[in-house]
Amino acid sequence: MGESTDRAEVRVEARAKLNVFLRLLGRRADGYHELESLVLPVSFADRVTVRADARLSFRMLAAGPFPFEPIDPGRNLALQAAEQWVEARPAAGQAAEVTVEKRIPVAAGLGGGSADAAAVLRAMNELWGRPFAPEDLAVMGARIGSDIPALLDGGAVVMRGRGEMVQPATVAEMWWVLVPQAFPVATADAYGWWDRDGGPTGADPSPLLEAAASGAVGEVATLMFNDLEGPVVRRHPALEDVRSALLRAGALGAILCGSGATVAGLARDEAHARAIAAEIPSAIAVSGPG
Repeated sequence: MGESTDRAEVRVEARAKLNVFLRLLGRRADGYHELESLVLPVSFADRVTVRADARLSFRMLAAGPFPFEPIDPGRNLALQAAEQWVEARPAAGQAAEVTVEKRIPVAAGLGGGSADAAAVLRAMNELWGRPFAPEDLAVMGARIGSDIPALLDGGAVVMRGRGEMVQPATVAEMWWVLVPQAFPVATADAYGWWDRDGGPTGADPSPLLEAAASGAVGEVATLMFNDLEGPVVRRHPALEDVRSALLRAGALGAILCGSGATVAGLARDEAHARAIAAEIPSAIAVSGPG
């Protein structure tokens, strides 16, 4: 989990994720989408530090090559997570100074904001003696964002419902090459495009889950899918060029991460991933589960 602690400070990694498959089953009456996805944390992370303080304070610092605009406090998931924890635990003086060192690009389909929020919940809970059980933290997280419960534990999971139903998954270590883009894709836009385009819904993922558990990367490359990929690529055709570049460089397969705009290529092993990444500007070789 990349976690360290002393009596006054807890430091936690907030790992990016990719969706080995993302299957949409339709729009729900509450406006969310019913979905099913294998969520894989990878070895590319922001870092969250919380220091004991009587009052809650928050800051976000650029710590990597991808610039980001300051996020409106009302929309910042990590800040919302800290506020949720403090509100749920109104003990005098039990707050923190929260710092997020930001490496994961924003609105890139890598779940950076959700990972930050999950890391804040874990770190706050560790700092103050674990007053909340993991399921309590999951409830807090689900109030803020659909991906957060899936990222709390730090392992591979299958998420269902709108994201709040999470089941641990067995996944062998695999190596990937991430290629983030300079433009963001809003999650709400991607799901709206899927609605307007009329689907599709991907196949039963059982064979893919079996392949991922056994580490059969060739099968995973053939079977992985993302129902949002078609609608997003139709609006951003440059992503098809990125996918083609990964395949030309030797990737076994390539897929859009979440709602985009990052594209991930699957490699045979670490050496293969690093060789692919060396051929593509801004590419990052990562392993997962993180």
